[in-house]
Amino acid sequence: MTDFANRALLPAGLRDMLPPDAAHEAAIVVRLMNHFAAQGYDRVKPPLIEFEESLLDGANAGTASQTFRVMDPLSQRMMGLRADMTPQVARIATTRLARMARPLRLSYAGQVLRVKGSQLRAERQFAQAGIELIGSDSPAADAEVLILTAEALAELEVPGVSADLALPTLVPALFAELGLDGALAERLRAGLDHKDPSLVAEAGGDTARLLQTLISAAGPADRAVATLRGLSLPPAAAAERDRLAQVVDLVRKDMPELSLTVDPVENRGFEYHTGIGFTLFARNIGAEIGRGGRYAAGGAEPATGATLFMDSVLAALPGPLPVKRAFVPVGTPQDAARQARQQGWVTVAGLDAAADADAEAKRLGCGYRLDGRKIIEVQ
Repeated sequence: MTDFANRALLPAGLRDMLPPDAAHEAAIVVRLMNHFAAQGYDRVKPPLIEFEESLLDGANAGTASQTFRVMDPLSQRMMGLRADMTPQVARIATTRLARMARPLRLSYAGQVLRVKGSQLRAERQFAQAGIELIGSDSPAADAEVLILTAEALAELEVPGVSADLALPTLVPALFAELGLDGALAERLRAGLDHKDPSLVAEAGGDTARLLQTLISAAGPADRAVATLRGLSLPPAAAAERDRLAQVVDLVRKDMPELSLTVDPVENRGFEYHTGIGFTLFARNIGAEIGRGGRYAAGGAEPATGATLFMDSVLAALPGPLPVKRAFVPVGTPQDAARQARQQGWVTVAGLDAAADADAEAKRLGCGYRLDGRKIIEVQ
């Protein structure tokens, strides 16, 4: 392998983002942050690395297997590189911003690093952007986060955005009230995870029929909610069902064009959520483009939020538009170049006198050049 190849080689799942893609991603992130800021979400910027015990505290332990760890040479304490930004924002909200009025609305954007990629997302480093609404247990908070995130994607013109709602707290509440525990509960949970009615049949009687109905309820939100409303559920499970119905109604009212589905038994990926969760998809994109839901910030404070995965968002969008680049030959008045930039041109200054200005402009990737104060197309 050549020396050049050695220097260009990167670990699996890591890559250099080159022009114009790097600028394109940065511009999309700015648009997202402006969208969230316009609706009261203040941006925070947590560090890339922090002490392991705070980064992986409580429910945040779910990212432990994906977290790179290093020893801090100053404090001799273990530190972790963030695999997800939500735990950091929750930490900021419940410590440094603990005295701020609730509900607290925060936004963020930055890079995360994971130990390994997945089948759908091979990248180990990628950008996240998102929002957290902390201090409210209202269904309106769940709806707001979903609507704002879906609206942001619509403003970017991401095609075919859809949201799949999950209710990971429904089945645990149902099992507790029906007295299902131990090995039987584990087998029934596996049957629900695999959407296998035959596996839940061993519960027997009305319980098996109820669980089978929950499996079959998955689908378009209106039909799923109607099916769930028709079930006779114990009080705690009924409360979870009613909250889901409220959120669906609120989203339908404010964003009727958003495609909504519901899977009332989905739990995988939502193990640490304390209420409604959701996954965002886009047309022709195999991986999820975002994920969100309700959780307990700092282990106690009610919160809900959403994270967009920028690699998937960018994959759903057209590539960057070509920029108008104009070559500025040596000797061109600076105010002429400044005026061109004010008109939206990208100017590329020559550093040495060129015998053929058109040829030099083409070499530097410019389709135009300044001729005195006039912009002309390169021939």
